[in-house]
Amino acid sequence: MTTDPGAGAGPAPDPVPDPAAATGPPGGHPARWAILAVVCLAELVVVLDNTVLNVAIPSLTGELGASTADVQWMINAYALVQAGLLLAAGNAADRHGRKRMLLAGLALFGAGSLAAGLASSSAQLIAARAGMGVGAALLLTTTLAVVMQVFDASERPRAIGLWGAVNALGFASGPVVGGLVLSHFWWGAIFLINIPVVLIGLVAASVLVPESRDPRGGRLDLPGLVLSVTGMTCVVYAVITGPEEGWTSPRVLVPAVLGAAVLAVFLRWERRTEHPMLDPALFRSRRFTGAVTGVVLITFGSGGALYLLTQQFQFVRGDSPLQAGLAVAPFALTVVLVNFTGASARLIARLGLPVMIASGMAVMAAGLAVVALVGDGGYGWALAGLVLMGAGCGCANPAIAEAVMSSIPKEKAGAGAGVNGTLSEMGAGLGVAVLGAVLASRFAALLPDSAGTAESLPAALARVSREADLAAVAEAFASGLRTGQLAGAAAILAGGCAAGLLLGRAGRPTVRDPAANPPPTAGKER
Repeated sequence: MTTDPGAGAGPAPDPVPDPAAATGPPGGHPARWAILAVVCLAELVVVLDNTVLNVAIPSLTGELGASTADVQWMINAYALVQAGLLLAAGNAADRHGRKRMLLAGLALFGAGSLAAGLASSSAQLIAARAGMGVGAALLLTTTLAVVMQVFDASERPRAIGLWGAVNALGFASGPVVGGLVLSHFWWGAIFLINIPVVLIGLVAASVLVPESRDPRGGRLDLPGLVLSVTGMTCVVYAVITGPEEGWTSPRVLVPAVLGAAVLAVFLRWERRTEHPMLDPALFRSRRFTGAVTGVVLITFGSGGALYLLTQQFQFVRGDSPLQAGLAVAPFALTVVLVNFTGASARLIARLGLPVMIASGMAVMAAGLAVVALVGDGGYGWALAGLVLMGAGCGCANPAIAEAVMSSIPKEKAGAGAGVNGTLSEMGAGLGVAVLGAVLASRFAALLPDSAGTAESLPAALARVSREADLAAVAEAFASGLRTGQLAGAAAILAGGCAAGLLLGRAGRPTVRDPAANPPPTAGKER
């Protein structure tokens, strides 16, 4: 039974995909696995640069005379520009060609890397990092959009799983790669090593990647573009600066309120314009809503958890930043193993997306709970928790990405990748902010009176001298970590239940006879 296209009451049903668009040519593009290797290589350097700079902070402070604010902007300029442009970059890929935007992204990222490696002042490095962020936004959206075009429905979950595994590997490998490079070369080398990769990617993408675009792209939605970039940049800026500035600081509240207001205007505009960047009707689809719920909460939990874990290893165990990065690496390595062996794709085919997402996020939540409750008993327990987290994330993450991308028409793959990337960035940023605030609140509540109102573990330890007070400060910090990690586990578990329930209720889309040519709003009754 189909809905009446003219009926205005109630939410729009989930879209019914065109069978030809859903499956593509049998087996997909002949060179699809080589194309996947190319886009994963491009994605790897982008994700590496999110964390590779962290270990170079002492070198930058000494050689460039960078202040604390300079260092923060060197790190944040890249993430801020990248997150703010993801939705616009995905829309540009659909409109102007995914291969063209992939090549443009590689060129911009390479030029920014060269400028960063040769920078002689803090201002030059910050500007170069911002330029790299523009290229990174194009690459993160076009790589996933290209995967959607060259793989058919049967192989797409495994391809998306490998794409996600490379993402996790790059994130975890950043500090390790940065530490290895800095042990032999000067700080600029951590950017210059991107150049050979970019050159290889440009040649390989030119030869292998087919061009594709939305045949009904329509005219440019310039007001929507300006509103989306402005709103996202303001919100991401608030999320990034909140932990350092304080959530009640005007420097955080003003951009947060401004960004939320601009995004509200953006959504209102998108409902009215003839050629929207992002169709707001998607959010009335239970399939799309369930998928994006999973994206936000799995990245919220994993991003916040990894932030707390690095603090746990450095402040509680006394590890160096490089040692802490290596200690957390089993999480990413397990994600890679689950996807490169094809285990994730096989489980998705057997269990279906709703069950896979719910069970994967439940396993991830259990792993984080293990780290929180018994991780202080030695690295063996922490390792067990990290492996569980990686196994759960490795199963749930590609299923979530497949759910997001399959709920959007294939010709809008760039926009879908932009939504997925934007929500991932927002979820990770909010995870660091919220779970960090939980840690800080619990830590402050348990501090002994002799520590005063110290806001960090080193500051509190510097204020106390008695053995009992030192132990109390350490226990307060450990308790804050446990509370934050358990809050993250609860968020992941709730997200898995919510996403699984929404996707389960949406059910499998009905495949109709293409000759019937149903109206865009037609679908099976929910």
